[in-house]
Amino acid sequence: MSEKRPNILFLMYDQQRWDCLGYNDSYPVRTPNLDRLSQEGVTFDNAYTPIPVCAPARQVLFSGKRPECMGALWNHHIVFPVHHISAEAPSWTRDLRDSGYATSYVGIWDTDPDNSPLDYGFDTYISRGDINKPCIEKYGNINYTNGYFGETDPVELDYSYTHLAAERVIGEIERLSKGDKPWYVHMDNPQPHLPCRPCPPFDTMYSPSEVPQWGGFADDFENKPYIQKQQVLSWGLENMTWEDWSKTVAYYYGIISQYDDAVGRILNYLDETGLAEDTIVVYTSDHGDMCGSHRMIDKHYIMYEDVCHIPLIVRYGTKLEPHRVKDYVSQCLDLPPTLLELTGMPVKEEYGFHGKSMVSNLQGEESGCDWTVSTYNGQQFGLFCQRMIKQGNIKYVWNLTDTDELYDLEKDPYELCNRIHDSEYANILPKLRKMLLAELVRCKDPICSWAGRQLETGRKY
Repeated sequence: MSEKRPNILFLMYDQQRWDCLGYNDSYPVRTPNLDRLSQEGVTFDNAYTPIPVCAPARQVLFSGKRPECMGALWNHHIVFPVHHISAEAPSWTRDLRDSGYATSYVGIWDTDPDNSPLDYGFDTYISRGDINKPCIEKYGNINYTNGYFGETDPVELDYSYTHLAAERVIGEIERLSKGDKPWYVHMDNPQPHLPCRPCPPFDTMYSPSEVPQWGGFADDFENKPYIQKQQVLSWGLENMTWEDWSKTVAYYYGIISQYDDAVGRILNYLDETGLAEDTIVVYTSDHGDMCGSHRMIDKHYIMYEDVCHIPLIVRYGTKLEPHRVKDYVSQCLDLPPTLLELTGMPVKEEYGFHGKSMVSNLQGEESGCDWTVSTYNGQQFGLFCQRMIKQGNIKYVWNLTDTDELYDLEKDPYELCNRIHDSEYANILPKLRKMLLAELVRCKDPICSWAGRQLETGRKY
């Protein structure tokens, strides 16, 4: 690595499915700029969210700890009161600032309702409202009519949130680059979180009739937890056909291509100014989106690949050889120690990080990690604790108050068949339960104090 401390550009997009990016060649979404970033950087094929919920995932990123150990169980602004990350705790971002970095936060702050990014080591905070002011001044409050299912945004592209945010990021990079400090610019965007509202020309880039049906769409929920079928009813989706859903998916594709265009503007600026060589660019998401898969919407009460498997790319000029990493990583847990190591900062014991540095992966080494863990605790339709471990192609989901799930992703990549009672996997289950329990205990998950016996004994119906 270079002795010069690198700049950091962190790009977080909300509810981005791993399989809806061009470079993964799964569904026909066009993302030429992210494809280029992948070709020039290190792409993690098996990055997973520690928790597929917006606010807790971000709290994990800024704490480096699993959400349950700090009470960050679900989104703090919905239905049930909940704890969250504390600005009083040791902060790796604050220490990065104190070590000499100029810092700026641009976009949504869905982390600590009592404090702002300024309390976590960022010198400047440009909020979602700040970004959207030019659009409000030009267009006023637009009356959208199709709710969560998406529609065309009538604003000009340069007044869209995706592109206004990109311009603010470019402005911050330009401002900070005039100083003598390395900089860290963190952009957190609300796209492609529902409702998806792409602007022309991206609103018609994809024809609903040409959008392929999700592989997991035709789920009959046989031998699966009751709450999954209930989700379809709770959202009023029981009568929606694929023809109905394809319109929403086309908008989802469209907003992804739109924000890809905005990312391209930022990457081009780095190239044109010669900053790309000394800038670490991180691109990732908090979690994915069902968007009609398994006939569901949003991301709750399930541990499917649709929401747990996420994109992660790290580019650092020519200092990292482009390649793809097959090892499993938990991106919000593993990024804090990684970024600290890349910037020459110590990983202090007081941080209590639960993740590991990925620098060896970035340098082309294989750490051999073939498993990952994600968790879930409930949301607006009630509380429901889940803990998932995936090793290789086998995924086990511990549902504490309902039937467990087991999926063989080699035979069943869309997770339609729950094999929890299949004798073929009888020898695998005890091992996965033991591994899962060990990880939860290591990370001080309080659920183990009472319910951990289910994993220890295998006493599950």
